[in-house]
Amino acid sequence: MASITAIHWAGFTAFVLLALALDLGLFHRHGRKVGFREALIWTGVWSASAMLFAFWVAPRTIPGWRPTHGATFVTGYLVELSLSMDNVFVMACIFRFFAVPAAWQHRVLFWGILGALAMRGVMIGAGAVIIQRFHAVLYVMGAFLIYTGGRMMFAGDGGDSIEPERNPVVKMVRRFFPMSTAFDGESFTTRRSGRWLLTPLALVLVMVETTDVVFALDSIPAIFGVTQDAFLVFTSNVFAILGLRSLYFVLASAMGYFTLLKYGLSLVLVFIGAKMLAEPWLKPWLGDSLMNISLAIVVGILLVSMVASLVFGRREAQSAVVSAQEDRN
Repeated sequence: MASITAIHWAGFTAFVLLALALDLGLFHRHGRKVGFREALIWTGVWSASAMLFAFWVAPRTIPGWRPTHGATFVTGYLVELSLSMDNVFVMACIFRFFAVPAAWQHRVLFWGILGALAMRGVMIGAGAVIIQRFHAVLYVMGAFLIYTGGRMMFAGDGGDSIEPERNPVVKMVRRFFPMSTAFDGESFTTRRSGRWLLTPLALVLVMVETTDVVFALDSIPAIFGVTQDAFLVFTSNVFAILGLRSLYFVLASAMGYFTLLKYGLSLVLVFIGAKMLAEPWLKPWLGDSLMNISLAIVVGILLVSMVASLVFGRREAQSAVVSAQEDRN
């Protein structure tokens, strides 16, 4: 059992705040389009930072941190990051619906993710307290994840049917705040005829935040299915969310290549839900190796779904070329 103190919580929180300050204040101070290569580099930086924390920083600063804790952290990180991919595709549809220029998207994602970090912290804290007092809630979460995974597997692709006018939070914002019909650069507010108005970019931010709330209802139970240690849940969640902006710019232009990823994510949810239900019987039998097995299964599911997506997409593209040639002949 790792000995987590208030100093560890404070140190990690300080690191997050410093990383966010450097991100917006230094590296992305001016609105501009984030290119694929730059986004890929930053995705690698955040992933490397997460691994550095799990296997170098934490073992040297947290008494009792063992390799099992590192494997648990990585499993939680991968689960959160993989479930965030579905969120990325929805955010891309939101930006497309509102015709948000690429140069302004990073600012929306920054503030959206800042809000997500605060909300996840509250949800994780509440979840840890509830699980500690009512352990049986884990079985409810497990059943919920199995149901959610099955629903995701057989549900249609609803990403393109973004309907802001049906979003209750957007309705409330429009009702209580005066709105501008035009963007004012990357500002969330604008001044017209002596009045302060919210810009459409503010509505985009509201939709991004509310979308994250919906996805958190799946990801938070899923990560508690990996571990009930609040520090591991929070740190793996935060690292995944910090890398979400760069991951967005990597994946947004490649959405069509991962058509089977949805099925992989649904299987991950079903697997974690089943593990939560069966853990009282599996843990005495497998011991600490249960976490390593879980990590291998999660990684395997994600890799297979992504590779299968690329292979299937390539075959479809080749079939389309052949069909076009036959039509011309």
